[in-house]
Amino acid sequence: MHAWLVYALLAALCAALATVFAKIGLSGIDSLTVTGIRSVVMTGLVLLFLLLLYTTGSWRPYVLKPGNYLYIVLSGIAGAVSWILFFKALKLGEASKVAFIDRSSILFVLIISIILLGEKPTPLKIFGGLLIFVGLIMISIS
Repeated sequence: MHAWLVYALLAALCAALATVFAKIGLSGIDSLTVTGIRSVVMTGLVLLFLLLLYTTGSWRPYVLKPGNYLYIVLSGIAGAVSWILFFKALKLGEASKVAFIDRSSILFVLIISIILLGEKPTPLKIFGGLLIFVGLIMISIS
């Protein structure tokens, strides 16, 4: 099994746990507060990992190019807006439906990566995207 697949599956499992735990944690609290607390926890954990890797010599800071900063900041903005909207939807809706629709971002990634990154739209990618789209419709109307 490829390493990227193992990491992707573990990321999906963690995202599922994060959604379920967040839904439970949203009880009696507004969604923006939960988003803020989660952001602080995630920032702290990432900084701790970087510190641990730095002290062991496994990581060294990189010198970034100006273009790197722009796209990293844009990614951060998009991610923050995504979280704010996700937690608002999670507060109002069923966790399974909200998570499924949120994960439909795969369809947007498929389209945008073809346009901006020049990835090839293979028949299997298109068919898989159509299956996800049909599943999205089925779950959202159930």
